[in-house]
Amino acid sequence: MNNLNEKLMEELECKEVFSFDFFGYTAHISEAVVVTWIIMAVLILIAFILGRGLKVHNISKRQAVAELIVTKLTGLVEGMVGHKGKAYVPYLTTVLLYLGLSNTIGIFGFKSPTKDLTVTIALALMSILLVEAAGIYHLGVKKWLHKFTEPIIIVTPINILELVTRPLSLCMRLFGNVLGAFVIMELLKCVVPIIVPAVFCVYFDIFDGLLQAYVFVFLTSLYISEEIE
Repeated sequence: MNNLNEKLMEELECKEVFSFDFFGYTAHISEAVVVTWIIMAVLILIAFILGRGLKVHNISKRQAVAELIVTKLTGLVEGMVGHKGKAYVPYLTTVLLYLGLSNTIGIFGFKSPTKDLTVTIALALMSILLVEAAGIYHLGVKKWLHKFTEPIIIVTPINILELVTRPLSLCMRLFGNVLGAFVIMELLKCVVPIIVPAVFCVYFDIFDGLLQAYVFVFLTSLYISEEIE
Protein backbone atom coordinates (compact mmCIF):
# COMPACT_ATOMS: atom_id res chain seq x y z
CA MET A 1 0.00 0.00 0.00
CA ASN A 2 2.88 2.36 0.78
CA ASN A 3 4.32 1.57 -2.63
CA LEU A 4 0.98 2.49 -4.23
CA ASN A 5 0.85 5.75 -2.29
CA GLU A 6 4.35 6.62 -3.46
CA LYS A 7 3.48 5.90 -7.08
CA LEU A 8 0.27 7.91 -6.78
CA MET A 9 2.09 10.91 -5.32
CA GLU A 10 4.71 10.62 -8.04
CA GLU A 11 1.98 10.53 -10.68
CA LEU A 12 0.30 13.61 -9.18
CA GLU A 13 3.56 15.51 -8.90
CA CYS A 14 3.85 18.23 -11.52
CA LYS A 15 7.53 17.98 -12.42
CA GLU A 16 9.37 20.94 -13.87
CA VAL A 17 11.30 20.10 -17.03
CA PHE A 18 13.00 23.45 -17.51
CA SER A 19 12.57 27.17 -16.86
CA PHE A 20 13.58 30.40 -18.56
CA ASP A 21 13.49 34.12 -17.86
CA PHE A 22 11.07 36.26 -19.85
CA PHE A 23 11.21 40.03 -19.22
CA GLY A 24 12.11 39.50 -15.57
CA TYR A 25 9.56 36.71 -15.06
CA THR A 26 10.70 33.11 -14.64
CA ALA A 27 8.53 30.73 -16.67
CA HIS A 28 8.44 27.18 -15.29
CA ILE A 29 7.65 24.58 -17.95
CA SER A 30 6.12 21.42 -16.52
CA GLU A 31 6.13 17.88 -17.87
CA ALA A 32 2.46 18.22 -18.85
CA VAL A 33 3.27 21.24 -21.05
CA VAL A 34 6.16 19.44 -22.77
CA VAL A 35 4.01 16.36 -23.48
CA THR A 36 1.27 18.67 -24.79
CA TRP A 37 3.81 20.19 -27.17
CA ILE A 38 4.71 16.68 -28.34
CA ILE A 39 1.04 15.87 -28.92
CA MET A 40 0.59 19.12 -30.85
CA ALA A 41 3.66 18.33 -32.97
CA VAL A 42 2.33 14.83 -33.73
CA LEU A 43 -1.11 16.13 -34.74
CA ILE A 44 0.41 18.88 -36.91
CA LEU A 45 2.75 16.38 -38.56
CA ILE A 46 -0.12 13.97 -39.29
CA ALA A 47 -2.21 16.83 -40.68
CA PHE A 48 0.70 17.95 -42.87
CA ILE A 49 1.35 14.44 -44.21
CA LEU A 50 -2.32 13.70 -44.93
CA GLY A 51 -3.10 17.20 -46.22
CA ARG A 52 -0.36 17.55 -48.85
CA GLY A 53 -1.31 17.70 -52.52
CA LEU A 54 -5.08 17.66 -52.13
CA LYS A 55 -7.06 17.25 -55.37
CA VAL A 56 -10.66 17.49 -56.45
CA HIS A 57 -10.46 14.57 -58.89
CA ASN A 58 -8.36 11.38 -58.97
CA ILE A 59 -7.55 11.66 -55.29
CA SER A 60 -4.77 9.60 -53.72
CA LYS A 61 -5.24 6.93 -51.05
CA ARG A 62 -3.66 9.33 -48.56
CA GLN A 63 -6.26 11.98 -49.34
CA ALA A 64 -9.03 9.37 -49.14
CA VAL A 65 -7.84 8.45 -45.63
CA ALA A 66 -7.68 12.15 -44.66
CA GLU A 67 -11.19 12.79 -45.97
CA LEU A 68 -12.52 9.72 -44.16
CA ILE A 69 -11.01 10.84 -40.84
CA VAL A 70 -12.30 14.41 -41.20
CA THR A 71 -15.76 13.29 -42.30
CA LYS A 72 -16.16 10.78 -39.48
CA LEU A 73 -14.87 13.07 -36.74
CA THR A 74 -16.80 16.16 -37.84
CA GLY A 75 -19.92 14.05 -38.37
CA LEU A 76 -19.58 12.61 -34.86
CA VAL A 77 -19.13 16.03 -33.25
CA GLU A 78 -21.83 17.73 -35.34
CA GLY A 79 -24.22 14.99 -34.26
CA MET A 80 -23.53 16.01 -30.65
CA VAL A 81 -23.74 19.79 -30.98
CA GLY A 82 -26.47 19.98 -33.64
CA HIS A 83 -26.71 21.98 -36.85
CA LYS A 84 -27.01 25.33 -35.07
CA GLY A 85 -23.69 24.71 -33.36
CA LYS A 86 -21.86 23.76 -36.57
CA ALA A 87 -19.46 26.70 -36.20
CA TYR A 88 -18.02 25.12 -33.04
CA VAL A 89 -17.30 21.73 -34.62
CA PRO A 90 -13.62 22.51 -35.54
CA TYR A 91 -12.79 23.48 -31.94
CA LEU A 92 -14.60 20.49 -30.44
CA THR A 93 -12.98 18.11 -32.94
CA THR A 94 -9.55 19.49 -32.04
CA VAL A 95 -10.26 18.98 -28.33
CA LEU A 96 -11.45 15.43 -29.06
CA LEU A 97 -8.21 14.63 -30.91
CA TYR A 98 -6.06 16.23 -28.22
CA LEU A 99 -7.79 14.44 -25.34
CA GLY A 100 -7.88 11.14 -27.19
CA LEU A 101 -4.12 11.27 -27.72
CA SER A 102 -3.43 12.71 -24.25
CA ASN A 103 -5.37 9.97 -22.48
CA THR A 104 -3.70 7.15 -24.45
CA ILE A 105 -0.14 8.50 -24.70
CA GLY A 106 0.79 6.57 -21.54
CA ILE A 107 1.20 3.40 -23.62
CA PHE A 108 4.21 5.09 -25.26
CA GLY A 109 5.85 5.80 -21.91
CA PHE A 110 4.77 9.43 -21.54
CA LYS A 111 2.84 10.82 -18.59
CA SER A 112 -0.64 11.85 -19.66
CA PRO A 113 -1.15 15.65 -19.44
CA THR A 114 -4.68 15.05 -18.14
CA LYS A 115 -3.17 13.64 -14.94
CA ASP A 116 -2.16 17.23 -14.21
CA LEU A 117 -5.10 19.05 -12.63
CA THR A 118 -4.04 22.40 -14.14
CA VAL A 119 -4.49 20.94 -17.65
CA THR A 120 -8.02 19.67 -16.98
CA ILE A 121 -8.93 22.99 -15.31
CA ALA A 122 -7.68 24.93 -18.36
CA LEU A 123 -9.64 22.70 -20.75
CA ALA A 124 -12.80 23.01 -18.67
CA LEU A 125 -12.52 26.81 -18.46
CA MET A 126 -11.94 27.07 -22.22
CA SER A 127 -15.02 24.97 -22.88
CA ILE A 128 -17.27 26.91 -20.51
CA LEU A 129 -16.06 30.25 -21.88
CA LEU A 130 -16.96 28.97 -25.34
CA VAL A 131 -20.38 27.87 -24.10
CA GLU A 132 -21.21 31.27 -22.58
CA ALA A 133 -19.75 33.15 -25.57
CA ALA A 134 -21.94 31.04 -27.86
CA GLY A 135 -24.98 31.93 -25.77
CA ILE A 136 -24.23 35.66 -25.94
CA TYR A 137 -23.55 35.48 -29.70
CA HIS A 138 -26.72 33.58 -30.60
CA LEU A 139 -29.13 35.09 -28.07
CA GLY A 140 -27.74 38.56 -27.46
CA VAL A 141 -26.73 39.89 -24.06
CA LYS A 142 -30.30 40.64 -22.92
CA LYS A 143 -31.73 37.18 -23.69
CA TRP A 144 -28.57 35.50 -22.35
CA LEU A 145 -28.97 37.29 -19.01
CA HIS A 146 -32.68 36.51 -18.98
CA LYS A 147 -31.94 32.77 -19.20
CA PHE A 148 -30.56 32.94 -15.66
CA THR A 149 -34.07 33.77 -14.41
CA GLU A 150 -35.77 30.87 -16.20
CA PRO A 151 -38.09 29.11 -15.53
CA ILE A 152 -38.80 31.36 -12.53
CA ILE A 153 -36.74 34.15 -11.00
CA ILE A 154 -36.34 32.32 -7.68
CA VAL A 155 -33.93 29.82 -9.30
CA THR A 156 -31.57 32.58 -10.50
CA PRO A 157 -28.88 31.82 -7.83
CA ILE A 158 -28.89 28.16 -8.88
CA ASN A 159 -28.53 29.08 -12.55
CA ILE A 160 -25.64 31.41 -11.72
CA LEU A 161 -24.04 28.66 -9.64
CA GLU A 162 -23.96 26.53 -12.79
CA LEU A 163 -21.26 28.84 -14.14
CA VAL A 164 -19.02 27.31 -11.46
CA THR A 165 -20.37 23.78 -11.25
CA ARG A 166 -20.21 23.10 -14.99
CA PRO A 167 -16.46 23.65 -15.43
CA LEU A 168 -15.84 21.98 -12.06
CA SER A 169 -17.72 18.87 -13.13
CA LEU A 170 -15.94 18.77 -16.50
CA CYS A 171 -12.56 19.19 -14.86
CA MET A 172 -13.00 16.69 -12.01
CA ARG A 173 -14.72 14.06 -14.17
CA LEU A 174 -11.84 14.00 -16.65
CA PHE A 175 -9.11 14.21 -13.99
CA GLY A 176 -10.79 11.69 -11.69
CA ASN A 177 -11.41 9.06 -14.34
CA VAL A 178 -7.88 9.24 -15.76
CA LEU A 179 -6.35 9.08 -12.29
CA GLY A 180 -8.77 6.36 -11.19
CA ALA A 181 -7.70 4.19 -14.12
CA PHE A 182 -4.08 4.56 -13.00
CA VAL A 183 -4.94 3.50 -9.42
CA ILE A 184 -6.88 0.43 -10.59
CA MET A 185 -4.03 -0.64 -12.89
CA GLU A 186 -1.50 -0.33 -10.06
CA LEU A 187 -3.74 -2.37 -7.75
CA LEU A 188 -4.06 -5.07 -10.40
CA LYS A 189 -0.28 -5.17 -10.80
CA CYS A 190 0.04 -5.73 -7.05
CA VAL A 191 -2.59 -8.49 -6.86
CA VAL A 192 -2.07 -10.31 -10.18
CA PRO A 193 1.17 -9.09 -11.73
CA ILE A 194 1.02 -11.34 -14.82
CA ILE A 195 -1.37 -11.41 -17.83
CA VAL A 196 -4.43 -9.76 -16.18
CA PRO A 197 -2.90 -6.24 -16.01
CA ALA A 198 -1.97 -6.52 -19.70
CA VAL A 199 -5.59 -7.30 -20.60
CA PHE A 200 -6.99 -4.45 -18.51
CA CYS A 201 -4.30 -2.13 -19.91
CA VAL A 202 -6.10 -2.31 -23.25
CA TYR A 203 -9.28 -1.08 -21.57
CA PHE A 204 -7.92 1.58 -19.22
CA ASP A 205 -5.09 2.93 -21.38
CA ILE A 206 -6.93 2.87 -24.70
CA PHE A 207 -10.70 2.38 -24.55
CA ASP A 208 -11.34 4.29 -21.32
CA GLY A 209 -9.02 7.10 -22.43
CA LEU A 210 -10.91 7.52 -25.71
CA LEU A 211 -14.22 7.24 -23.86
CA GLN A 212 -13.29 10.06 -21.47
CA ALA A 213 -12.32 12.25 -24.43
CA TYR A 214 -15.71 11.55 -26.01
CA VAL A 215 -17.58 12.28 -22.75
CA PHE A 216 -15.78 15.61 -22.28
CA VAL A 217 -16.61 16.77 -25.81
CA PHE A 218 -20.16 15.39 -25.57
CA LEU A 219 -20.88 17.36 -22.39
CA THR A 220 -19.38 20.53 -23.86
CA SER A 221 -21.52 20.04 -26.98
CA LEU A 222 -24.58 19.46 -24.82
CA TYR A 223 -23.97 22.70 -22.89
CA ILE A 224 -23.54 24.63 -26.16
CA SER A 225 -26.77 23.16 -27.58
CA GLU A 226 -28.68 24.12 -24.43
CA GLU A 227 -27.18 27.62 -24.44
CA ILE A 228 -27.98 28.53 -28.06
CA GLU A 229 -31.54 27.19 -28.11
